[in-house]
Amino acid sequence: MPAVNLPEPLIRRLGPVAGFDPEGFVAAHEQAPPTSIRLHPLKGAAVSVSEEARVPWCAGAYYFPSRPLFTADPLLHAGAYYVQEASSMFLDTVLDTIMPRRGGLRVLDLCAAPGGKSTLIASKLSEDDLLISNDVIRTRAAILEENMTRWGYTNTWVSSNDPRDFGRIRNYFDIIIVDAPCSGSGLFRKDERALEEWSEDNVKLCAERQQRILADILPALKKDGYLLYATCSYSPEENEANLDFLADQGHFASLSVPVDPAWGITISHSPRHGMEGYRFFPDKAKGEGFFISVLQKKEGDDSFTYQRFKTAQNKLVKAHASYLLQDTGFSFIENERGLNTAIHTVHEADYHFLKEYIYLRRAGTLLGSPAQKDWIPEHDIALSIHANPGLPFIELNLENALLFLKKEHFELPAGTGKGWYIIRYKGQGLGWIKALGNRVNNYLPKSWRIRMDIDFDAL
Repeated sequence: MPAVNLPEPLIRRLGPVAGFDPEGFVAAHEQAPPTSIRLHPLKGAAVSVSEEARVPWCAGAYYFPSRPLFTADPLLHAGAYYVQEASSMFLDTVLDTIMPRRGGLRVLDLCAAPGGKSTLIASKLSEDDLLISNDVIRTRAAILEENMTRWGYTNTWVSSNDPRDFGRIRNYFDIIIVDAPCSGSGLFRKDERALEEWSEDNVKLCAERQQRILADILPALKKDGYLLYATCSYSPEENEANLDFLADQGHFASLSVPVDPAWGITISHSPRHGMEGYRFFPDKAKGEGFFISVLQKKEGDDSFTYQRFKTAQNKLVKAHASYLLQDTGFSFIENERGLNTAIHTVHEADYHFLKEYIYLRRAGTLLGSPAQKDWIPEHDIALSIHANPGLPFIELNLENALLFLKKEHFELPAGTGKGWYIIRYKGQGLGWIKALGNRVNNYLPKSWRIRMDIDFDAL
């Protein structure tokens, strides 16, 4: 990478920050950022990784020696792994520290797009737990929904709401993650726009917005619940200063997370209240700039009562579509958008409650729709960890799998009969086709299609 002209005001403000080395910091920004992935814990795909290249603070995560062409790997499209920046995967260690060994947790990832942290959180939960992944910007929420669909869990729902909407849901969540919109200085190596748009005024505006977000969301967190506050900014105004802001509210105690000194993570403390945070500098930890802290709410109420509701279990939908999923206790409902979906029965009370307060883009696993004597299955099923293993499927090689993902003509195995099939690559579902004898209907959603040209001879 060429030399980067880092903002002098940022370097000056970081001078007193624990662990900051200006020479090392500048030198790190003249190096290419590392590439890392995190494997799906249940899909068991044969992804080629090196055991010597583990991300030390996250289970199932690995560094790559160089960045491959991920778009040309069907396993990415199948949700077999997620390409995620390594520093932000420290969330795995944080969750191991704070999560109680019981089910029934309600977790909110407030600023969740594109989905890295939400897919990580989903991997840590039991089926009785519920994750709401939210992004207020609708276009970003659409990307979030795609990535959560790829990850394939039924207990991960996607919403698109302003933080103040969640503030009306008092004492509901056990854990809230706020990876707040920030000035983006921790992304200078990955995103040239972050460097071009950085300014002291923007840092100030971001800090004020972060405080508004935090104030809006606090009522939704139970007493003794955990607030995880994070940014991809180096600026103290957006990090330690906001920990002091929370301490000023009288609601929170700071918690410590065990950190191996070999990881290169810097422990910092807010100037007025000594609240603990964890900084990732690129010259010390192998990752991008990142900050995270863990706080526990010490005031308020820890009780929550669900409203009475009439079950939305749709017996007709169940009769037609229950064969698509393994029998693990689902309610089959028609959601607010008229779409047939499955949710875990244990979450039906949550569904009826939450839809009165927030816009749920996706709740559970979409099932499909009836058509004459047929049932058109939804794309969700092909990617779901709950899919019935007895559903018919066709295994394709790399070239044909990519042609399927490009929605171009591909070859089916000889003797393929008529009917619905899940297309697989290395055992991982990619989507649905309907074989009609002389032709094939490809049901991959148009928005999921690979649009780039691929040199198949180079694969």
